[in-house]
Amino acid sequence: MNIEEIIDQTVKIPEKTQDIRQIPALTLAYLGDAIYELVIRTTLVENGMSHVDSLNRRASGYAKAPTQAKIFHMIETDLSEEELGYYKRGRNAKSGSVAKSGTVAEYRIATGFEALMGYLYLTGQMDRILELVKKGIDSLQG
Repeated sequence: MNIEEIIDQTVKIPEKTQDIRQIPALTLAYLGDAIYELVIRTTLVENGMSHVDSLNRRASGYAKAPTQAKIFHMIETDLSEEELGYYKRGRNAKSGSVAKSGTVAEYRIATGFEALMGYLYLTGQMDRILELVKKGIDSLQG
């Protein structure tokens, strides 16, 4: 079973999602963070990693703001205007949180990236999420 099949079987897109434009950017980022984490964890397992400590270390590395910022920069030119708009909403949102790892700029970029993931999820675009995350991961590793 590959990642697409696993996601299709476990992640169900809400049928009656309110108008996406009305959802606060930080709420999209909150949801996007969870979806991104699921994709990362599933990808690591799919690629043959099985030792839990190694899985956790690798997944945590991908979840940090500096890594998410790098991934965003690698996929930025592939984004549509609408996708870029949702990224910018997240990036520009005023958060009460402080960057735990990385700079404030990296944290804001990561929040924008997560908002983009949330938007794509709520609009039923799991294939697009997988495409973007895989491209980012491949670019980091290559």
